[in-house]
Amino acid sequence: MGNIKKPEKKINNPFAALKHINFRLYWIGFCISVIGTWMQGIAQPWLAYSLTNSPFLLSLVGVVQTVPVFLLTIFAGVILDRYPRKKILLITQSVAFIVTFITALLIWIGWIKYWHILIAACLMGINNSVDIPARQSFYIELVEKNDLMNAIALCSSAFNVARIIGPLIAGFVMAYLSIALCFFINSMTFALMFFCIIFIIPLSSLNKPVQKARKNVIADIMEGLKYILNNYILLNTLLAISVIGIFAMNFNVLIPVLVKTVLKRDVTAFSFLMSFMGVGSLTGAMIIASTSKSGPKKFILNVVPFIIGGFLCLTALSNIFFIIGLTLVGTGLFTVMFTSSANTTMQLNIKEELRGRVMSVYILVFQGSGAFGRLLTGIIMDKFNVQTAYLTCGIMIVLFSMLLLIYKKRIQSALKLTSTEAA
Repeated sequence: MGNIKKPEKKINNPFAALKHINFRLYWIGFCISVIGTWMQGIAQPWLAYSLTNSPFLLSLVGVVQTVPVFLLTIFAGVILDRYPRKKILLITQSVAFIVTFITALLIWIGWIKYWHILIAACLMGINNSVDIPARQSFYIELVEKNDLMNAIALCSSAFNVARIIGPLIAGFVMAYLSIALCFFINSMTFALMFFCIIFIIPLSSLNKPVQKARKNVIADIMEGLKYILNNYILLNTLLAISVIGIFAMNFNVLIPVLVKTVLKRDVTAFSFLMSFMGVGSLTGAMIIASTSKSGPKKFILNVVPFIIGGFLCLTALSNIFFIIGLTLVGTGLFTVMFTSSANTTMQLNIKEELRGRVMSVYILVFQGSGAFGRLLTGIIMDKFNVQTAYLTCGIMIVLFSMLLLIYKKRIQSALKLTSTEAA
């Protein structure tokens, strides 16, 4: 009897997407640009508060930069389905470069005023309403479908590395050099991203805009929304991501209060805990990158939300720095595993001609739920305390995730029945 040949094991390469020259160019620019983004993210609020000494005016900067994303992103999806995404990204990178460079120049020569920062934040918000969904829609033009999850995870890894080192670099630059340099560096990263995108040649089948027959904008938006509502995979994923967005993406609000009121520590402890969460997020992204060949796993989409809820509850029940650090590592790890898998699930189940509109809704839900969650946790902390907020968020994730699992098959059956009746 001859030897039976054993099937070859699939080797999971955590950097598989980098074999594509298109993605390699994009990833190099992205890695550097997110460091610049985090540097300006630290410098901008510090500058605004230094100029005004007003917490309200400081918060207003964040509001005017965020609101345009909520108001305009859904309209941006129509643009992304009508025009080449490469050209759109070249425009958004150019706008971002001009706005940040002018701001840096005003700081450098000493002419900067609060209203300058407010206008710059608003312009960046408008620009981001197109840029963010454009980036999400562009991945499919850089890699083949079997490497899409790996590409998303690698970009998530780069983002989380930047979240760790960007603020550290910004702190050094602001303390020993000039705050203007943070804005200058960020403007240069947009310029670098611009040149990286120039040399990208999108996959031939996607090189031209896919939507030839144009309707009015509202009709196009409604077509995208109807498509999502009639696709149970997309609908379930959006519902799940909204639960995680509302109750798990509040660390920027929760951790500072936790440090001050529970741990009774200073800003050093805050930076360490943020780093712990960043390390967990980076680890989660690398795990997804290493296992991406087999695609999104049902375990991550269905079970991981319960684990995230558990870690949030553990954080609420502890007042020991080291234990809280470990729970934040776990929260960051499993949250990134879930969000990367959810993003890939969306991208793999979209008709190409609707990609821009669907991903714009994804960004709207993801960012909108996070903003609502920060407001909700702020109210809970104001009425009770930060530990109650953590416990509430953890319990809500478990309860809503359980409801989604229970009603998942019912939603699927209802949509199939509707489709059959319509036919």
